Amino acid sequence: MDIVLPTAILLLLILSGFAPFIQQAQPHRAGLLMAVLPAGLFLTLLGRLSAVLAGQVFTYQLAWAEALGVRFSLYLDGLGLLFSLLILGIGALVLIYGGSYLHGHHQLGRFYAFILLFMAAMLGVVVSNNALTLFVFWELTSISSFLLIGFDHEKEGSRFAALQALLVTGGGGLAMLAGLVLLGQIGGTYEISQLNQMADILRASPLFLPAFLLILAGALTKSAQYPFHFWLPGAMAAPTPVSAYLHSATMVKAGVYLLARLSPIFSATPEWQTLVTGFGLATFLAGALLAIGQVDLKKLLAYTTVASLGTMVMLLGWGSDLAIKAAMLYLFSHALYKGALFLVAGAVDHETGTRDVSKLSGLRRAMPRTALAAGLAALSMAGLPPALGFIAKEVMYETTLAAQPVSGWLTAGALIGNALLVAVSGLVGLKPFFGAAGQTPRHPHPAPLSLDLPPLLLAGLGLLGGLLPMTLAAPLVQASAQAVLIQPLKVKLALWHGLNPMLALSTLTLALGIGLYVGWQPVWGFTARLRWLGRFGPAHAYQVGLENLRRFAAWLTYRLQNGYLRFYLMTIILTTVALAGLAYLRSTNGLILRNDWGAINFYEVVLGVLIILAALTITRTRSRLATIAIMGIVGYGLALIYLLYGAPDLAMIQFAIETLTVILFVLVVYRLPKFTRLTSPPARLADFLVAMTGGLLMTLLTLIVTARPVVPHISEYFLQNALPLANGRNVVNVILVDFRGFDTLGEITVLALAGIGVYALIRLTIGRRQVIIPPAEEE
Repeated sequence: MDIVLPTAILLLLILSGFAPFIQQAQPHRAGLLMAVLPAGLFLTLLGRLSAVLAGQVFTYQLAWAEALGVRFSLYLDGLGLLFSLLILGIGALVLIYGGSYLHGHHQLGRFYAFILLFMAAMLGVVVSNNALTLFVFWELTSISSFLLIGFDHEKEGSRFAALQALLVTGGGGLAMLAGLVLLGQIGGTYEISQLNQMADILRASPLFLPAFLLILAGALTKSAQYPFHFWLPGAMAAPTPVSAYLHSATMVKAGVYLLARLSPIFSATPEWQTLVTGFGLATFLAGALLAIGQVDLKKLLAYTTVASLGTMVMLLGWGSDLAIKAAMLYLFSHALYKGALFLVAGAVDHETGTRDVSKLSGLRRAMPRTALAAGLAALSMAGLPPALGFIAKEVMYETTLAAQPVSGWLTAGALIGNALLVAVSGLVGLKPFFGAAGQTPRHPHPAPLSLDLPPLLLAGLGLLGGLLPMTLAAPLVQASAQAVLIQPLKVKLALWHGLNPMLALSTLTLALGIGLYVGWQPVWGFTARLRWLGRFGPAHAYQVGLENLRRFAAWLTYRLQNGYLRFYLMTIILTTVALAGLAYLRSTNGLILRNDWGAINFYEVVLGVLIILAALTITRTRSRLATIAIMGIVGYGLALIYLLYGAPDLAMIQFAIETLTVILFVLVVYRLPKFTRLTSPPARLADFLVAMTGGLLMTLLTLIVTARPVVPHISEYFLQNALPLANGRNVVNVILVDFRGFDTLGEITVLALAGIGVYALIRLTIGRRQVIIPPAEEE
């Protein structure tokens, strides 16, 4: 087994815990020091590319909950390798960038800790082979992203965006868990590599379609597909390093990864091709159209990220060999140029004090390195040669043209979306840096090298990937595409394929995009007049739904948690009676009651009558002391029953507890006044009927249980094993202490917590002086 994968995750988690201390010890170099680990892991995994290309898979497995089919199993193939390299490589750059961007922030150590925690969780997602292990890491990414989006938690907008992202992705995650459990139940295993090999068996099950729809819901919410896309632009409230890492290169691609990983199971079905391709195309167009109406650099990039994610999902939905190749290539190129552009946006904001593209211009002279990174990244985003984005766009058009019988629809959608992305790439990569210098809140000046180097590296890789596609891009694309298709695939990439329809479409895309860029102001004004349509969009629906959910929760809480113990007891008793009665009515065996009463002794009758009379007297007395004394009669009566039926140890315990309880009650309540009747006779009659109904249910349960034959092997097991296994002759004590040790420990823990709470309340109240606040004088 390969120990590099679990070691990598463990080391990142450990570093996350020590990050605040490293920041305190080395405040100026902490980011650079912590980037060494992910960079080293990146190089380690990169060294395995040739082996993965040859078909080798690296695995690790550790027993966890074998009875439930849960193993901590990890699996690194071409798909996991591509994602792992992006997670670790871009993560290392973000650590360096974040240290400079947030320099002097009082919570910088916390930022490092959260980023590294997310990095470990995301790495766990893409290398997990067990579906339930994948879900654990999946939810850890949601939690850590919640912490990162809400990093500036003093701001209401950050808190709102973090909660919105958590609710949307968390809800989808729960749906995904249900789908994964169904898939595991159908296949008899939760190992994804095994499930991918039994696609035909899984598709034959009637639970296959529900499992697919539930898993699809999780993937769509995580990757911000329409209509769940709105949480991603809202998450731009996070600091720019967070946006660059989570919302361009890693977290939002988790849904894309899940669809790619499970495509061998689902891709041959018409539901997959229709739904996944449809959602992807709709998201592509919606994201591109919404992007053109923004002026904030991060919002522009966020909506184009939505569009790009839709492109990847659309290609995975079509599912042909060419489509999978295009999806992997587009995923790789997008991570490079979009991560670079987000980092550029942060540098511009950091040095000028604004991200408004309508106010930004002429920054090229003041920020030459930033302008170079922006230009190279925008070149790839627009799909212009010689950048890698150009090759990705060509392969995408090749895929849509071959997608019969929907070639026309997919090609038209891709053309419109790509033209809009060309215009947006001009807005984020050209407009802020060329033209006359604009007025900004801060005088622009060159960004530190630590802010410029990460985007320059990413944008430069995008350029080199286009110039040397067979060296830098093809191996990763081929390895990942082979893993998705589970079959060999030869990938050839080149900048020039001659004069063909794809080149013609690229030229038309560029012409339309330039036209939209030149006429951006009128287009932006037109979209501004249509913003009222947002009142009917998914974001508004989320708000309305959340508000109605809060109102329903408040109403339900008021109805159920009204502060009356009487009402709580009635609810519990009636609910139990109703559910048990429904179960009895649906039972095929009917009610079997005990009819063999045996010989009834006189003292048993007297004891039973005494307990009943004491219970009835309790409901009539108005004295607290009398009530306590009569409750003692009931308790001692039960102790006598234990004694008469051969349980002297239980009788002794009952006597001791009853005596102690009566004494404690007397000490506490002897100063209190008599009971006051607050309910009317009809209400007391209702209480009596409810109590009798509950008592009747317990009586019937006792008669039913005692009427059925006793299973001897349970009692025999305890009798035979109490002494040899637990070294005890008192079987009851052995059961409580050894065989039910965790249960007893839980009860002790509850009592200890209750005691601590009581002690704290007493400490807070004893000796406290009474403070009398005089009434306010009338003015």
